[in-house]
Parts: sequence; structure tokens; C-alpha cells
Amino acid sequence: MKQNKEKDKIENGDREMRELVIARLKTLPSDIKLSVGSVGDFTRDELIEHVEKKDELGKKIIEVQMEYLRMLKEGFFYERNTVGHEA
Repeated sequence: MKQNKEKDKIENGDREMRELVIARLKTLPSDIKLSVGSVGDFTRDELIEHVEKKDELGKKIIEVQMEYLRMLKEGFFYERNTVGHEA
């Protein structure tokens, strides 16, 4: 029973991350193309499809987006932009 609860918790977390990443991707213009390393160029909708399919590219997109959000939360970008700039 405890294993089922843990499994459900993990699946819910994965689903929530996918939904968050898809929502972020949907804010991009539909005609934009993004380069994903040596894998190729993809439209917004193609990236969303990969995330929905949970394939390797989709997992990588989620990983990158979640890392970006973690860094944003921790103030990484703010700190980097203010180094050497005093008010």
C-alpha cells in the first residue's frame, strides 16, 4: 500500500512538471523554431508533442526547463546581472 502511494506521488509530480513545461512552451509564438543542441530545430508544437509523448527529447526539455525555474527561484540570474553594478 505504501509503495502505491509513493508511486502515485511520483507520477503526480511528473505529470505536474509536464503540465508546467507545456504551459511555458505554449507562451512561445507558434512560428518560432528552437534549436535543441545537435538534435535539430523544432517548432513550439513539436516540442510540446515530445513532452506529451514522454520520449527522450521530451524528458530533456522538462529537465532543462525545470533547471531554469530552479535557478530563477534561487536568484541566479538576478545575482549575475547585478555583480559589479551598485545602485
